[in-house]
Amino acid sequence: MRFYSLISSLILSVFLLFISGSESMKTLKHLTVRRGGSLTVPCLYEEEYKSNLKYWCKGGHWILCRTVAKTNTSNTGISVTDYPSQNMFTVDLKNLSDSDSGWYWCAVEIDGYGTPDDGYSVYLTVSSDPAVWVENSTVIGQEEGGVSVQGFYSSGYKNKVKQWCRVKTCKCYHVGRTNTSQRSGVLISDYSQGSFRVEMIGLQKSDAGWYWFSAGDVGVTVHLTVTERPTTTTAAVTTLPTTQKTTPHQSTPSTISFKTLFICI
Repeated sequence: MRFYSLISSLILSVFLLFISGSESMKTLKHLTVRRGGSLTVPCLYEEEYKSNLKYWCKGGHWILCRTVAKTNTSNTGISVTDYPSQNMFTVDLKNLSDSDSGWYWCAVEIDGYGTPDDGYSVYLTVSSDPAVWVENSTVIGQEEGGVSVQGFYSSGYKNKVKQWCRVKTCKCYHVGRTNTSQRSGVLISDYSQGSFRVEMIGLQKSDAGWYWFSAGDVGVTVHLTVTERPTTTTAAVTTLPTTQKTTPHQSTPSTISFKTLFICI
């Protein structure tokens, strides 16, 4: 009886330690993807875990979860890449099937005897008709310009709250304009017929990173890259001597400006 009591106490201690440690990590709770598709899961961690090994673990219970892939390795279509400068690692999943649905963990290996690893759980649903999906999971925009993300949701999520959130800060935007600046902002349009559109204007380099769109408690990830806006250039024209004949096209203005078009409302 004493033996079982000790085992129970040990399990409870490990569980409590994990719950406490999980405050140092963060990811999304429920992601969905179409059968045969790909998905990237961003996993955030605190500064203290920069040099620790990261891994992707599968299983409904933390104590029994099975390591599927580790940092900077690729295993049967799964790769884990660490970005210490961003306090984040990503898990790339490819060619997913229905059997890949289930509980997973973004996890960090903790050195030290008797010290449990740290992790945060996420549920993945793979189906032929996912609850939420987007046309492109990677979008590229230019500084001061804009991007749009076109997505869809199943009929069961028509009346669910729609959000566009940044993974790094957990700042979320709801249907309708949430930034009143004339030069920048985010607008989410819900067409109530199974489709939505997210528009971001006045982009800055700092806007780059991971986002997710969610309907209710189900979401899908999107990565935004923001490139530099080309600088305005001037083409010089050489002035010919007055004694030399010039053709009409050589007497045009001496400067030509190339302007960059950007979205502005």
